[in-house]
Amino acid sequence: MIPPQTCRSMDELRPQIDALDARLVALLAERARYIDRAAELKATAGLPARIDDRVEEVVANVRALAGAEGLDPDLVETLWRALIEWSIGREERALGAKEVRG
Repeated sequence: MIPPQTCRSMDELRPQIDALDARLVALLAERARYIDRAAELKATAGLPARIDDRVEEVVANVRALAGAEGLDPDLVETLWRALIEWSIGREERALGAKEVRG
């Protein structure tokens, strides 16, 4: 990766953004695999998909991380709340499927 400040043109900069996007997608896919495992563990433990205290803990964590990185915490919270809702829906579908099978 070329540091942003050394990019001299949009032709140099755009591939850097594309490479970061690819890394972000790969990380989101990895996170989804952990969500799938969470659903399995929650099913075994009899836990619901949504655990409100954990949702707020995750949001507080990413807001702090964003602030430390100089990124707008409000933006990160908005993104993460959408990601969390998607994740909860994924867990609920998995848990529902286990109830049907179980």
